[in-house]
Amino acid sequence: MKPLEYFNKNRNQMLEELKEFLRIPSVSAQPEHKEDMHRCAEWLCNHCKEIGLDTKIHQTKGHPIVVARTPHNASKLTYMVYGHYDVQPVEPLEGWTKTKNPFEPVVADGNIYGRGTADDKGQLFTHLKAVECILKTGSELPFNLIFLMEGEEEIGSENLGQFLESHAEELRCEAVVISDTGMPSISCPAVTYALRGVLALEVILTGPDRDLHSGIHGGAVHNPAHVLCSMLASLHDPQGRVTVPGFYNEVENLTNYEREQFQKLPFSDESYKESLSLKELFGEEGYTTIERRSSRPTLEVNGLTSGYQGTGSKTIIPSVASAKITCRLVPNQKAEVIMERVSKHLKNICPASASIEIMHGHGGDPYIVDPTSSKVQAALRALQRAFKAEPTIMREGGSIPITIEFKRKLNADALLIGFSLPDDNAHSPNEKFSLECFDKGVATSVYLWEELSS
Repeated sequence: MKPLEYFNKNRNQMLEELKEFLRIPSVSAQPEHKEDMHRCAEWLCNHCKEIGLDTKIHQTKGHPIVVARTPHNASKLTYMVYGHYDVQPVEPLEGWTKTKNPFEPVVADGNIYGRGTADDKGQLFTHLKAVECILKTGSELPFNLIFLMEGEEEIGSENLGQFLESHAEELRCEAVVISDTGMPSISCPAVTYALRGVLALEVILTGPDRDLHSGIHGGAVHNPAHVLCSMLASLHDPQGRVTVPGFYNEVENLTNYEREQFQKLPFSDESYKESLSLKELFGEEGYTTIERRSSRPTLEVNGLTSGYQGTGSKTIIPSVASAKITCRLVPNQKAEVIMERVSKHLKNICPASASIEIMHGHGGDPYIVDPTSSKVQAALRALQRAFKAEPTIMREGGSIPITIEFKRKLNADALLIGFSLPDDNAHSPNEKFSLECFDKGVATSVYLWEELSS
């Protein structure tokens, strides 16, 4: 029996097993689910053993890490599959309409609904089931495989970096396959080959040592809210470019191949505007909307605070004004360097009428793998075989900081092959995972190891 014949014969049982996995409320952010996190790790460990994998649970200062391996063959190369078994909180509960209990999965409309279906239990399960299909049919697996499954992705993977460092030798691999992203549509599967990095900071301006009566002091004191708004407005020029000196120094232009591939993505500016109830879009001149969202660096104001916020009015000049800012970074930019440049610029443009404090937040560097590399091309071939559609490559505007840790700690590139659809509601009520994507995800994983070996 061939692996995918085994899958078709056992698909219903596999979906019941996925439901068991989904029923465990493994919410890493909420302390009351600490026991559930350990229970989920135990379930995953036992399930991997049933598949035929050598499995071990590693305790950390936080939630456990589960490592499972195929039978080792010293003559074969090794690949890794990374995934996470923790999920986001389910609130607001009133938003769930497909299932009354987010941890009681429901199959309807060709989807499976419930927390963790798409992010990331369902996607991780496609790879586990693919290996089960290969091992149970006695088929040849051309590589040793390591499954690395953590319980802290949704809270920053605090302990995984240290784990990679302390177990680097035993985790050495050619590349890391990650299915925790998405594809534009079932008719347009894609490999994500680049992720933007991120940095966060807060700028705090202080004027007088207390709020002042705006009638008595207005016109004599520079209002910190005015100062801040003026500073923030100057951070972009009319063409949408960030004005921070050196902001674009390390940014490389997209290649013709990349821009040609982006044109294959099913995207319409008009539909995008309609989905956001916007009359017009805005962004850096010279780039398409897709390119702006995924392959250009940004500087965004995420929050503004100053003065009285209660009911009615209060005639004051506020003492303090603050803004929260994040930047999305593209390959070759370094979070630490851009943080320094942005902070220096803000201090330079702050007038003497206000004092400035800048608080540095989290940061992570961008990630990229050569889209023309043999591994990416192998992944594209696997997608084409499974989905019967021409695949493409894409960049993702968001960030997955652990990808850069795999590169730094293991010197392993990441192959981001996502099976989630844009309307799967990850992190939201009514999260779902298409059963067609589940089926074709298993097939992609079976084909991937064949294509990588060729």
